[in-house]
Amino acid sequence: MAPDSESRPLVRLGTTDMHITRVGFGAWAIGGGDWAVGWGDQDDKDSIAAIRHAVDAGINWIDTAAVYGLGHSEDVVRRALADIPEHDRPYVFTKCGLTWDPNDRKAPPRQVGAPDSLRREVDASLQRLGVERIDLYQMHWPAKDGTPLEVYWETLLDLKKEGKVRAVGLSNHDAKQLATAEAIGHVDTLQPPFSAIRRDAAAHELPWCKAHDTGVIVYSPMQSGLLTGRFSIERAQRLPEDDWRSRNREFTGERLVHNLRLAEAMQPIAAKHGTTVPTIAVAWTLAWPGVTGAIVGARSPEQVDGWVDAAHLQLDADDLATLSAAIVATGVGSGPYTHD
Repeated sequence: MAPDSESRPLVRLGTTDMHITRVGFGAWAIGGGDWAVGWGDQDDKDSIAAIRHAVDAGINWIDTAAVYGLGHSEDVVRRALADIPEHDRPYVFTKCGLTWDPNDRKAPPRQVGAPDSLRREVDASLQRLGVERIDLYQMHWPAKDGTPLEVYWETLLDLKKEGKVRAVGLSNHDAKQLATAEAIGHVDTLQPPFSAIRRDAAAHELPWCKAHDTGVIVYSPMQSGLLTGRFSIERAQRLPEDDWRSRNREFTGERLVHNLRLAEAMQPIAAKHGTTVPTIAVAWTLAWPGVTGAIVGARSPEQVDGWVDAAHLQLDADDLATLSAAIVATGVGSGPYTHD
């Protein structure tokens, strides 16, 4: 059972029985750098300290995935929570549907939806996480092994009926795919990418989820570090080869320049509220109708302190108008930019 927090408001996650803080700890980066989509070297001691610091600060959920670090992130989450009394532990969310070759860690993961594969994955995640039941189990990406969505979604629904998972959701699926799944059984949650730079989910997926009581936990609300106010052109150029961002177009050329200008535009709003640029970036996503919570990564306790205020901060109409104008002026990203 996850803890209540007097200082952090809780919101219901869709129609589930879980009430979550508006921000959760994202465990992608703590998987380390020795795999295809890693973030570079990461000290497990720092990762464990960051998770425990977030929990101590009242954050009551963690989002990870089997593929992060090829199982390593889930293992680190288990170690971080091992000494926390069960009734004080946060909810643990993880994902399935991406499998890897243990003999070639740098090979891109395969998008697999075969029922027998998903069942092997859930058992492996249960073991790595050291839990009897996963609180939220999500299909990471649409399958590319020929398995129809209807088949893999039915498998997740069966895992829920069997008690191996508490709730089931989809990640990186569009509104049409959500509707297909909903016709078979309720989609408890959606996890889409969403930030002031990457806004496409606001066009169709967020309205669909709001209309169908599907909880939404967005990922990369700080656009993987670009909207922290601490990034720079020089830092982008120094990213190591084992950091996936070194190969991402948002971190190079004119895109990078414009993205950093948007982060600069958030600084006066942060000063107005006595908080940080990361908090403003995350709060912007939380202001959208239909968004339940935001997944925010951290590799140290200090990084947690940089965004934890977003768990309770609400931007006002003037803040949102200022940020909409900044998005237009910088020309960053794509998708709707007003919260109307």
